Amino acid sequence: MKVVIIGGGFAGINLALDLANKDQFEVTLVDKNNYNFFPPLIYQVATAFLEPSSISYPFRKLFSGKKNLHFRLGELLKVVPAEKKIILSNGEMDYDYLVFATGAETNYFGMENVKAKAIPMKTLDDAIEMRNKLLQQMEQASICTDPEETKRLLTIVIAGGGPTGVEVSGMFAEMRNGILRKEYPELAGKGSEIYLVDGGHALLAPMSEKSQQNTYDDLKQLGVKIMLNCHVKDYLDDKVIFDNGQEIETKNLIWAAGVTAKVFEGIPTESYGRGRRMIVDEHNKVQGVDGVYAIGDTCIQQTDPNFTGGHPQVAQVAIQQGKLLAKNLLKIADGKAPQAFEYFDKGSMAIIGRNKAVVDLPKPAVHFKGFFAWLIWLFIHLLSLITYRNRIRTFYNWMIAYFTKDQSLRMIIKPSRQNKSEPEKGIQ
Repeated sequence: MKVVIIGGGFAGINLALDLANKDQFEVTLVDKNNYNFFPPLIYQVATAFLEPSSISYPFRKLFSGKKNLHFRLGELLKVVPAEKKIILSNGEMDYDYLVFATGAETNYFGMENVKAKAIPMKTLDDAIEMRNKLLQQMEQASICTDPEETKRLLTIVIAGGGPTGVEVSGMFAEMRNGILRKEYPELAGKGSEIYLVDGGHALLAPMSEKSQQNTYDDLKQLGVKIMLNCHVKDYLDDKVIFDNGQEIETKNLIWAAGVTAKVFEGIPTESYGRGRRMIVDEHNKVQGVDGVYAIGDTCIQQTDPNFTGGHPQVAQVAIQQGKLLAKNLLKIADGKAPQAFEYFDKGSMAIIGRNKAVVDLPKPAVHFKGFFAWLIWLFIHLLSLITYRNRIRTFYNWMIAYFTKDQSLRMIIKPSRQNKSEPEKGIQ
C-alpha cells in the first residue's frame, strides 16, 4: 500500500520512521525543503548561537538504508480524493493513504504591513533572515550619526509572549548585556531597548502561575520591557502601533504572536474547523474524505476526553500522533481495529536565559525554576534532536557558549544574487 506524507516536521518524520522497513507499505514523504529541522531551537540559529546544520538533517540521508522510505521535493497543489491522487508542482502521485503533516504557518491576523515588514519565526529560512538582518542593523547603527535613527536600529520589539517570544527576548537581553557590549563598544548608551508584547494578562499563558511570574521577574531583571494586555495594530513607517494608541519606533519587529493551519484545494470546506485545522476523528482520519489523515498542528481532534476543545499545537502532540498513526496503519493492514488517540501530557518548559528556565510537570503537578529547570530544558531538547550528529554539534556549541559566555557564529552570510523572477516554491 502506498502512503504519501505531506510535510516532514515532528508528525510526518515520526510517522515515516516508524513505518520504515515495513513491507506492507511504500512510503513517500513530500516536503518543500530537503531537510528536517527542529523548530524549538530556530531562535538559537536566529541569534547566532547555533549553526543551521546543528538543528537540521537531510531527508535522503535520514532515509538511507530504509528500503521502503522515499523522499520527494515538491509543492502540493491539489488533492483529488475521488481518484486517490495528488498533484504536485513537479508531477502527480497516487496514494492509498494520504497523510497531512504540514504543521502551521505564521498568522498575521490580516495585518498586511506586519506581514510584509515583520520577521517571522517559523522556519530555518526565517531564522537566517533574522540573524542577517539584525547583524546588519548593528553594523549600520555603529556608523550612524543620527541618535534617533541609531535607537530605531537597535530597538527590538517581539510580539508574542509564548515560549518563542520569551526565549528570543531573553537571548537578546543576554547578548546586549554581554557580547555586544564587548564587540560593539561604540553602541554603549545608544538606547538599545527590548520589548516583549503580548495580548494576554501573562507570559507563557498555558503554563502555571508560578512559571508565569518567574518568567516575568527574570526577564525584567535582564532588562526586557514587558507589555501585557496589548495588541499590535499596525507596523507603519518604522513604528509599531498598538491598539491602546501607544507607538514604539523600531526597525525590528519579530513576529511570534500566532499560527494558523493551511488550506488545501480538494479538501472539502466542511472538513476544516477552528484555525483552519482539519477536523479528524479519534484515529486522525479527516472528516468527510476517504483515505486521508491529518496529524500534528494541521488537525483538530475533539474526541480526546481530556482535550475536548482540541489539543495544543505543540511538538509532543505531533510526535505522539505520528507514532500512533504508524501503529494504526499496521493494525489496519493486519485486519485489526485501530487505537484511539489520547494525548499524554509530558509537561511544558521554557528557557529564559543562562541558568534560568521554568518547567511544569503535570502528574504530579510539579514546578521547577532556575538552574535545575535549565538543565532539564537542555537535556530534553538534546534528546529531541533527530540524530546523534545534531545532538553532539548542539551540545558542543552550548558548552562553548556557556563557559566562554560567547560564540563565534555571528557572520552575515547571504546569497550574492537572487533570482526574483522565480519565487521559491513550497507547500502552501
